[in-house]
Amino acid sequence: MQKLTLLLFLTALLLPFSAFSQKNKKQKAEVEAAESKGYDLHLEDSEIFRKAFTGFSLFDPTEGKTLYEYNADKYFTPASNIKILTLYTSLRTLGDSIPALKYSRQGDLLVFWGTGDPSFLNPHLTQNPQVFDFLKNSKEQLLFCAANYRDKRYGSGWMWDDNFYDYQAEKTPLPVYANVAHFRQKDTTSGIQVYPAFLGKYLDHDSTLSETDFVGRAEFDNQFAYNSLVRVGKLFEWHVPFLATPQFVTEVLADTLKRPVSLLDANIMPPPDAKTLYSTKSDSLYKLMMQESDNFIAEQLLLLCAWQRTGLMNTEQAIDFAKKNHLRALPDEPKWVDGSGLSRYNLVTPRSLVEVLNRIQKMMPKERLLGIFPAGGVNGTIKTNYRNGGTPYVFAKTGTLRNNHCLSGYLVTKKGKMLIFSFMHNNYTGSMSALRKEMERVLKVVYDEN
Repeated sequence: MQKLTLLLFLTALLLPFSAFSQKNKKQKAEVEAAESKGYDLHLEDSEIFRKAFTGFSLFDPTEGKTLYEYNADKYFTPASNIKILTLYTSLRTLGDSIPALKYSRQGDLLVFWGTGDPSFLNPHLTQNPQVFDFLKNSKEQLLFCAANYRDKRYGSGWMWDDNFYDYQAEKTPLPVYANVAHFRQKDTTSGIQVYPAFLGKYLDHDSTLSETDFVGRAEFDNQFAYNSLVRVGKLFEWHVPFLATPQFVTEVLADTLKRPVSLLDANIMPPPDAKTLYSTKSDSLYKLMMQESDNFIAEQLLLLCAWQRTGLMNTEQAIDFAKKNHLRALPDEPKWVDGSGLSRYNLVTPRSLVEVLNRIQKMMPKERLLGIFPAGGVNGTIKTNYRNGGTPYVFAKTGTLRNNHCLSGYLVTKKGKMLIFSFMHNNYTGSMSALRKEMERVLKVVYDEN
């Protein structure tokens, strides 16, 4: 009996060590397999990467084979790398131009519905005047209806205390000015400039407002306030999302168009003979979303995808349809809840991101593809990283939340071969610049060896 007890004790004691040993053997085998293909990256030896949870996948689309993997089957919080899934869904759903409005003329009335198009009066985009001119010059009375919007203003898992920062603007059926109010004081004599200008009537001084935020907003209305630093002439530029209710949108439109616009607050959907008005080229939205990591564009694109398929705007429905129809047979099913990656509920593996990137590159010419993604040392969120003289070699989407940083996209080697990679890091508490520098070292090795 004593021998049996001792045996059971030793077995229980050794089991964790056996599991740990098996895990190390598996990871070692992955690394050795990669090195046998000509790579000597040794990610497991990096002191920087050991401070985080790191995953990496490298794929050759020409040969159709994986060149290197390290924790590539593990799930990571992707942050804005989730925009890669949004891009792919949009490419599969939307055409070359973005539908802006659905409208119907009924006697002396022109009733119009939004589609989710984020381009109207967006200060970050070159404006196509077609939508503005159409609404401005229509002879009929304008009625805006939001009955086809079936979503919440914020995404699942978004941070409640980030509501007043411009990277978390509200989702709406008919965005105007990217649903953000812009404030600045460029000298001490001209006072505060507000864009759109009519929002100035909602602005007042609040001595209790934090000095770190030049302009704040009440949580559930559009009463804005500036702090004491601004009052004494502090030069600044600040951007605050406004509460984009349908009623407020009609006020913004009426002020902008300089003509009356009314809200049709009824559950009325566009009739079968309703017409569609288009606005901008789709690629202009894709470039802004990918190069500048524009969260608002990403969220609205998913609403557009849902509208295109059903006539209704709902993020969850767009994601469900995409997963069942466009993202089937991925190596690992993603946990996907929003278009932008603001939510930490999103989870995806490096090898699944690589597979989506592979599908994207099959859909378009190389020049267009690389023109959509940020180019290292040239533009977008990697303008100051991955420099290679005047010739970029990394074309990839960043994804950053506190303690998380990811980079996934395309790498054009010294010999001109295009590879696909996903480099993901979670739970990193050290210097982000040191992490990026180590990532650059690894990618430069891949660049030089091919």
